[in-house]
Amino acid sequence: MTDPTTPFSRVKVRAGALVFCGDDIALIRRDRPTGSHYTPPGGNVANGEHLIDALRRELAEELRLDLDDATPPELCWIQDQMVTRPGPTPPPRKLHMIFRCHITPEIRAHLATVEYDDLPDGSSEPGIIEWVNYRKAAELPLFPLIGDAVSALDTPRGQAGNPLLSPITDENYTWV
Repeated sequence: MTDPTTPFSRVKVRAGALVFCGDDIALIRRDRPTGSHYTPPGGNVANGEHLIDALRRELAEELRLDLDDATPPELCWIQDQMVTRPGPTPPPRKLHMIFRCHITPEIRAHLATVEYDDLPDGSSEPGIIEWVNYRKAAELPLFPLIGDAVSALDTPRGQAGNPLLSPITDENYTWV
């Protein structure tokens, strides 16, 4: 039996998506005192929830995107995360499942421009939805660490390459 007070003894799965509109991808920018960082829309998969249902829920919550208005999601990358972080709760191990889908400019015009994350104290933190050329992903503080893989795509629909990305550890990432 694992001890829940031990770091990485719990495993969480996060479903995220690179939503493409032409050469641009939707990213959520969070501005913090330590600096800004970007994440693809997505979130944790709830217990008993199907992976695609979680992705559908998260895209609706964060972008106001109905997944039926996009191309079918394609799983591109998986990234394993074991990073210590501040706070009283031991960090979980997290498996990031990164999908890709495409939308039209007409759909993009109706999507959210701000997303709000609920915080433990009951407040919320705004995240700005930015559309960024996918080739610039490697230049951004992007989490999970998918920027190089995204930028390496020949085209927005190009081959994603090896689906298993290098793990995220304390050696290559500092929690912000």
